[in-house]
Amino acid sequence: MASDFVFLTDNADLINNADRIVFPGQGAIGACMQELNTHELVDVIKQAAYEKPFLGICLGLQLLFDHSQENGGTQGLSILAGDVVNFPKSELKIPHMGWNKVKQIQGGHPLWHNIEDNARFYSVHSYYVEQDDSSVVAGSSDYGIDFTCAIAKDNLFAVQFHPEKSQHDGLQLLKNFVNWDI
Repeated sequence: MASDFVFLTDNADLINNADRIVFPGQGAIGACMQELNTHELVDVIKQAAYEKPFLGICLGLQLLFDHSQENGGTQGLSILAGDVVNFPKSELKIPHMGWNKVKQIQGGHPLWHNIEDNARFYSVHSYYVEQDDSSVVAGSSDYGIDFTCAIAKDNLFAVQFHPEKSQHDGLQLLKNFVNWDI
């Protein structure tokens, strides 16, 4: 049963005692990793990602992987194998900003409950993940290329898009996470 309390925190004890974790993100992975190291939260976040329902949003997805091309290269948390790479140069604007259809790869996943396949979600990003293990792909989108926009593994679910900015379907995904019983 999810707690009735929501905390925005960098306190390791609160994170360790939380029922579930949402790791949101907007900004640069290098600065984020620096702050996690400064606050001694790398191991705390890794432990949470392995042990309790964990939702990564945008940067919270990218951080789960080994390495990012951003800022000349930044080490991630290495919870999942793969890299975060720049969108290829094309006629499309970067950063990718706007609404995209999400093709559900793991359509039976509990976080997709009551969300139609190819529902539209709002994105703001210049990078995408290239995962080593295709079995973790839970959703994909097309922005000049087909790219992974959602991953799922055990108690971990993470998305490149912003459910909090994605109207009904985004709110449904967040509701599904709050009610996710692993």
